[in-house]
Amino acid sequence: MKPMIEPIQAVTEWLQQARWAGIQRPYTPADVLRLRGSLQIEYTLARVGAERLWELLRREPYVAALSAMTGNQAIEQARAGLKAICASGWQAAAEANTAREEYPELNGFPTESVAQLVQNINKSLQRADQIYHAEGRNDTMWFLPVVADAESLAGGSLNSFEMMKTMVESGAAGVNLKDQIYSANTLGQFQDDVVMSTRSFQQKLIAARLAADVMGVPTVLIARTDACGARYIENDSDPQDHPFLTGERRADGCFGFRGGLDAAIARGLAYAPHADLLLCQSSQPDLRAARRFAEAIHSDYPGKMLAYNYTPPVNWSQQLDATTIRNFQVALSGMGYRFQFVGLAGYQSLNMGMLELARRYREAGMAAFTRLHEPELERGHGQEGTAVKPARNLGAGYLDEVARMIGARPASRAAMRAPEEEKRSSVEWATMPGKTAN
Repeated sequence: MKPMIEPIQAVTEWLQQARWAGIQRPYTPADVLRLRGSLQIEYTLARVGAERLWELLRREPYVAALSAMTGNQAIEQARAGLKAICASGWQAAAEANTAREEYPELNGFPTESVAQLVQNINKSLQRADQIYHAEGRNDTMWFLPVVADAESLAGGSLNSFEMMKTMVESGAAGVNLKDQIYSANTLGQFQDDVVMSTRSFQQKLIAARLAADVMGVPTVLIARTDACGARYIENDSDPQDHPFLTGERRADGCFGFRGGLDAAIARGLAYAPHADLLLCQSSQPDLRAARRFAEAIHSDYPGKMLAYNYTPPVNWSQQLDATTIRNFQVALSGMGYRFQFVGLAGYQSLNMGMLELARRYREAGMAAFTRLHEPELERGHGQEGTAVKPARNLGAGYLDEVARMIGARPASRAAMRAPEEEKRSSVEWATMPGKTAN
């Protein structure tokens, strides 16, 4: 029988792994063990996802990711060969929230919304994996690591601790925390961004790390600073922030803050011991600013990985030439930006795609709609694409197998009749001549 490892020894050895090089914890393995309870619960999706994400970040020149608003968007991203997925807080606020309302990323949307979005994405990826596995196929990696936004919202470090627990439970591989807060005067306009004190955000990072440790998951923690565009700070309690105070004070109590790249660098250096990656949020694509931030961080923390968010959307072609745009991600990779993502991709593609389809449908009727499927059929992927064969991709054949095994349905060709008929009708429909709308 294999000798049992004492729990305290196991936790100590885990926290001493090379994975945690450069990460500071103000608590001990005994503290972690004391908070775990008597039964250690396994969070497989979060753990495996975090391990895979960390491996990709260390191995790949950079990991490029898009955000997803729905499970089906996540499936298509996996099918296309992307290696990670984002669950953005902005998108959860905009539409993918549990209140079924639309919010401009303020405090109004329910706090569990992002975790619920992560869970929806993971459940969809799991269904796709189940279908392929039942068919004896293993040519697609479905369980992509999901990196989730953790909105600051109300509350302090205890809120961060509880938030991280819900993220792990949902299967998030990585979590992105930001030091921006929302006040009554911002109203989503962002020209008066307010940040919390440096020390307050450090405590939130520590709390999030502690929660992940307690749950036994090596969550990839991204610390984002919005100091570049900040004009106010919540309070003046932290001496680290004093060099950037303006001496002014707003009616709601927020203090004037001299934001900019210097302020962002100062915060990045303060956050580095508590995070796996650092993200400096910028309103414009600027390689010179990105290089300056990277060089300042790496002067004190060599090898510290960085992240880059291609949001908010701007007209790149009006600011950068075609060659710079084409090489932008590679250039960032050379500076140490290992995780690069588009936080609004799901929202924008969903809306822009429907707008374009609706316009064409209005003008050309079914001829426009059939063209939606033609690229998949012409590439020979008609049996794979969700758009062409939805029943299979939603698990019709998989559930037929379940019904057969429990005796609720005989094994016969009838069991697969609906998907086969759907396949034939899709092909016939897509090859029919289009008609022009009246």
